[in-house]
Amino acid sequence: MVEELGQIFESSGVVVVARYEGLTVAEMTDLRGRARNGQATVRVAKNKLAKIAVEGTPAEGIAQYLDGMTVLTFSEDPVAAAKVVEDFAKDNKKLEILGGAMGGTTLDRAGVEAVSKMPSREELIASIVGCIGAPASNIAGAIGAPASNIASILSTIEEKQEAA
Repeated sequence: MVEELGQIFESSGVVVVARYEGLTVAEMTDLRGRARNGQATVRVAKNKLAKIAVEGTPAEGIAQYLDGMTVLTFSEDPVAAAKVVEDFAKDNKKLEILGGAMGGTTLDRAGVEAVSKMPSREELIASIVGCIGAPASNIAGAIGAPASNIASILSTIEEKQEAA
């Protein structure tokens, strides 16, 4: 169990620690379902084992949050787990977000909230592709434009150079 937790702390993009005291089985099942849909994982582990496992990993700073009835939510995507936990906490006030870790950075409650508002990996990729695709479509439009449009653009540039 310690070795498995160590791998989680070592390889996850983000780990969020929350106190789940008072949650029903149905509410925990809802959290797990939301996590699965958001490409994150929820794990309840003994704090003593988690503290042993987190030693020497980039997430070592979260040991301070491992007290009481805690649940770990983690994902490879550096934003997914934080988004899932924040969304669930909005709907269910029994879940108290304590903090987390993003790589070697320890996050407090406000840090987890800030990470949850960042765009996910898929959203970033989509916006980058959009930025890359836009100039290509402009070039394709210019190439496909009638020759008279291109000629008028060239003559306008020529006139501006002569005026200067």
